[in-house]
Amino acid sequence: MPTIESLVKMEEVTADWLVNGLKLETILILDCRSQQDFQAGHIEGSMNVNLPPLLMRRLKKGSLPISAAIQGNQKKEQFSTECNYKDIVVCDSLSADVNANTCNLLPLVHDKLVKENYKVKVLSGGYTNFSARYPHHITQSQEKVDNHVTLGLSSLNLIEPTSPKSGDATPSPAFPIEVIKNLYLGNAKCSMDSDALLQNNIRYILNVTPNLPNHFEGSTEVDIKYQQIPIQDHWSQNLSAYFPEAINFIDEGRSKGFGVLVHCLAGISRSVTITVAYLMSKERMTLNDAYDFVKRAKPNISPNFNFMGQLLDFEQTLNLESTTTVCPAKLCLCRSAEQCECNPSKTNQMYFMTPTKSAPNYELEPLNVR
Repeated sequence: MPTIESLVKMEEVTADWLVNGLKLETILILDCRSQQDFQAGHIEGSMNVNLPPLLMRRLKKGSLPISAAIQGNQKKEQFSTECNYKDIVVCDSLSADVNANTCNLLPLVHDKLVKENYKVKVLSGGYTNFSARYPHHITQSQEKVDNHVTLGLSSLNLIEPTSPKSGDATPSPAFPIEVIKNLYLGNAKCSMDSDALLQNNIRYILNVTPNLPNHFEGSTEVDIKYQQIPIQDHWSQNLSAYFPEAINFIDEGRSKGFGVLVHCLAGISRSVTITVAYLMSKERMTLNDAYDFVKRAKPNISPNFNFMGQLLDFEQTLNLESTTTVCPAKLCLCRSAEQCECNPSKTNQMYFMTPTKSAPNYELEPLNVR
């Protein structure tokens, strides 16, 4: 972690000042506490900033933008849009004696923001003091739905792509998403859609949740082979321990010519992590390349940063090198610029730290026309 000498002196603001800024909508709040603490309660409108140790080292070295540490694509985009004309306030649990507090993420975030010429301040007394004084400005995240998913799953308002409206420039893809040939990415609802499963010849389902039922297990309606990974979408979970068996399961289904569906609850974090790990292992893509590839198929992906840290460790284990070039003509996934016949000079890679609103589908293998 940085020493005191390496940090620019922090300018403090009071809870009263912050409340006034909330009323005027002139500030962005970056909460540097853990995801668990943030979900339990946070200042209204604030954004959670959280990084695993490996990414914290990248942030310290200056090779990672602040937006990469912000949880959720919508919040990333909001930050990128508003950070240039609003004051930024960072906080942690206490933020006490801020200019001597060098043992957490807050000093790193503050230092990075100052170096990038943002207007940044630190909340004196932190979240603890603010929540005690202004409890009506505290809200909770509504993300802990896994515990209740088996009780009325059909009533959940899961985020799904919808049919394009007249005049929309980019139509939303339909579930399930075919990332590469016979490898599909989806959510809980599409894992229960027998028509979609039959239409896509899906006979293998990898269920990346601890408590969602394997809907067609033992059913005569659809013959499905299941494997379940009992992992919650939480910073404390070790999803990488299941990478080998998940990769083998996907390989088994694809080698038999069947479609394999990887799903979690919403289809944006746990299932995406497994899909990216598969591409890294079997297609020898780097993390950036694999993430970029999946995001072009499904733009709203958002794995939590603990899982991204595990993927970074997985990348080191695989000893991958960045040689992949995504074909701008959407015809191939070239392994080197020299071999590409589709004008690789126009390639536009996104990488996992870059928020995007939309992206086209890219094909690794020619997909079956149905």
